[in-house]
Amino acid sequence: MSKLVIVESPSKAKTIKKYLGRGYDVVASNGHIRDLPKSKLGVDIENNFEPIYQEINSKDDLIKMLRKKAKEASEVYLATDPDREGEAISWHLAHILGLNEDLQTRVTFNEITKTGVSQGMAHPRRIDMDLVDAQQARRILDRIVGYKLSPFLWRKVKTGLSAGRVQSVAVRMVVDRENEIKAFVPVESWTIDASLTVHGKKTAFDAQLYGLEKGKIKLKTKADADRILEELKSERFTVTKIQLGERKASPAPPFITSTLQQDASRRLNFASAKTMRVAQMLYEGVEVGEMGAVGLITYMRTDSLRISEEARRAGNEYILQHYGKQYLPASPRYYKTKSNAQDAHEAIRPTMPEMSPDRVRPYLTNEQYKLYRLIWERFTASLMANAVYDTVKAEIMAGKYKFKTSGSTVKFDGYTVLYEAPTDEKNVKSKRLPKLNEGDDLDVQSIKGNQHFTQPPPRYTEASLIKAFEETGIGRPSTYSATISTIVNRDYIEREGKQLKPTVLGEVVTELMKDCFDDIVNVEFTARMEEQLDEIEEGKMYWKDTLAGFYGDFDKSMTEAEEKMQGKHVRIPVEETDEVCELCGKPMVIRMGRFGKFMACSGYPECKNTKKIVRDTGGICPKCGGRVLSKRSKKGATYFGCENNPNCDFMTWDVPTPEKCPNCGSSLFKKKGRGSKIYCINENCGYERRK
Repeated sequence: MSKLVIVESPSKAKTIKKYLGRGYDVVASNGHIRDLPKSKLGVDIENNFEPIYQEINSKDDLIKMLRKKAKEASEVYLATDPDREGEAISWHLAHILGLNEDLQTRVTFNEITKTGVSQGMAHPRRIDMDLVDAQQARRILDRIVGYKLSPFLWRKVKTGLSAGRVQSVAVRMVVDRENEIKAFVPVESWTIDASLTVHGKKTAFDAQLYGLEKGKIKLKTKADADRILEELKSERFTVTKIQLGERKASPAPPFITSTLQQDASRRLNFASAKTMRVAQMLYEGVEVGEMGAVGLITYMRTDSLRISEEARRAGNEYILQHYGKQYLPASPRYYKTKSNAQDAHEAIRPTMPEMSPDRVRPYLTNEQYKLYRLIWERFTASLMANAVYDTVKAEIMAGKYKFKTSGSTVKFDGYTVLYEAPTDEKNVKSKRLPKLNEGDDLDVQSIKGNQHFTQPPPRYTEASLIKAFEETGIGRPSTYSATISTIVNRDYIEREGKQLKPTVLGEVVTELMKDCFDDIVNVEFTARMEEQLDEIEEGKMYWKDTLAGFYGDFDKSMTEAEEKMQGKHVRIPVEETDEVCELCGKPMVIRMGRFGKFMACSGYPECKNTKKIVRDTGGICPKCGGRVLSKRSKKGATYFGCENNPNCDFMTWDVPTPEKCPNCGSSLFKKKGRGSKIYCINENCGYERRK
């Protein structure tokens, strides 16, 4: 009789089977096998919120197979993912297979390597019911909100809409940001900037007016700047103070789930869902030459910055061999995990630090390689020595006016030889000043006033929205990507390049939710709910008490909202366009249908003309001269193709620009990602330049 090990995915099963060898049968449950029913609420609210679980119909054959194998096995181990969701899947498996929950049948793997699997199998434990209850509480909270609120939206706005405990807050955050941008009033200011040289020298440097000897001054208008510029015409510029120093920059810590999603979005242009999908592959195992299937990274759902001493030693050994002793810090660097973080897992790191990206590149897809390289470089850099910069600050007097300038040069590149985080950019870009001494007379090459305006807050990107989730406590790292995918797929939010912008539908629904269900879309309220779920996981709170506390106020809000909106219906404003209906001459408007947005005649129902929305990029097709349009694949990816398709098959992932090539007049296109550039689409031309 063999021992049965049940995991979640077939690829993970394959990798683990290789390490366990004979005597073990490893099979996959393919995720959940039991859940709340789809057709009804599935929660007995009157019976203390008792969930009514049922086996998933599509998994009947799988469940029969699992029962048979469990009956024949000498022992059964539940090895689903090491988080709340994985713990719940193991609990459901134990229930369906008739396993005793008090037995030590639960095993977890932080990494799918020989060591990680051996350690996991050597330390079986009981199913952690605190983790299970935290998952049940979240699932039931989300079910209650979704199944009670969505029908309300169907009646008052439009059929097919949905609401969610976290998704509705996420939409509100994007809508509120858009409202801030619309309400923003720019404030004018001026600076006075000078280009100077040491008398008799040629190397110019920039300096900016700071103020007077006694303090800083602010220039609000052009008149303020012009008055000072006039005074400066007759003044001598002299260096009055030099301050030399040294600045150290420390590397960023290894990735946690949220920072991985943010950095992959910034650097690789990966959507958060794509990042997690590719990371799952790297965790579960890929075929690496003679090594066979091996997990290349540790578990990717974590908010802990801890790394094992074994991994630290392996990383340090790699740095020593490939960069030298000077690139290791004098003493190990330890990063402090946030107080509310779940510290069960390590940070996201390579399972074998000696496996550099170049070594595994032949065995990975392009997406896998890019993400593995990002994780490997961030982890390795986190172990390296600080970067060191020589700094110089100078003060310059011109009559009663003080100017300031500063510069820095790299003294030792340290960790930046490998990886530079976005926050490092201001540090790593050196600004070299010429040799300056106190008392040096300076010549003015140019001096002028420059107008500035305060800028509105930027729209969210996936990276900045995930950061906002993390800072406000909305959701948890494992839910971020699903939340963003949901609000985009349901047409509450749309993408404009990397920016996230609310649709008219998103704005209308958010205003209704704020008016009738302020708690549900309140950031602080939702964050407190997340804290309570954490307390359930820690055994500090009973999960059904949390549900009861939430439902009392929620049910009252539902009753009040029904009374308030009785007989009322919220109309979704149509989006106007510049196009005219070719059938009747009335303006075309954008409407929302079952399959997304489309263009329709404003004369409906008299005129029923409709057509697809065309997004002209300004690019010209190199094959037939038609317009290059922005299109979306079935999976939602943006690509660009000729308007004359299917007669013309031109398509590209590169972004067309309205700009024409200075050499041949063809359209210029922009490559995305690392090494991005502008290039001519004409293969016979060869024109290109850096973006």
